[in-house]
Amino acid sequence: MSTKKLTQLSLLAAAALILYIIELRLPGPVPVPGVKLGLANIITVVAVYRFRPGETALLVAVRVIAGALFAGSMSAFLFSASGAVFCLCGMILIKKIVPPGYLPVCSILGAMLHNLGQMTAALWIMGSLSVLAYLPVLMVTGCIAGLFTGLCARAVEHRLPPMI
Repeated sequence: MSTKKLTQLSLLAAAALILYIIELRLPGPVPVPGVKLGLANIITVVAVYRFRPGETALLVAVRVIAGALFAGSMSAFLFSASGAVFCLCGMILIKKIVPPGYLPVCSILGAMLHNLGQMTAALWIMGSLSVLAYLPVLMVTGCIAGLFTGLCARAVEHRLPPMI
């Protein structure tokens, strides 16, 4: 990997971490536990379309690990990592079908997959199928948050200079 590409990925990882930290300090958009906008995913969506899958995975891993250190909880890491893995794998596959002009579509599907990953972690941690009752709420709010982050990603994408 070239120094220029590593620098670009580092700057994007820093931007994603800053957005994550800012979101930690903001009140939730709705009074439902666990629902958030996922502002750091703005950077992830942009990276999926600009970099190779391994490079994007590295960026996301840095953000998830550093974010867990800032959040200060192991459960935050488990939920964030499981959601990130589902989301990233899905968006990398979706990228092959959805052209770059439709970043919000990719972001919505990524947000829904992120919520499925978090639900998987919740099922594993709690060991009870009762948490699945929360899935419809997560899917609806995930669509809304995914649309918002996708529109933001499209705005960011148009303003970034061409990358390698």
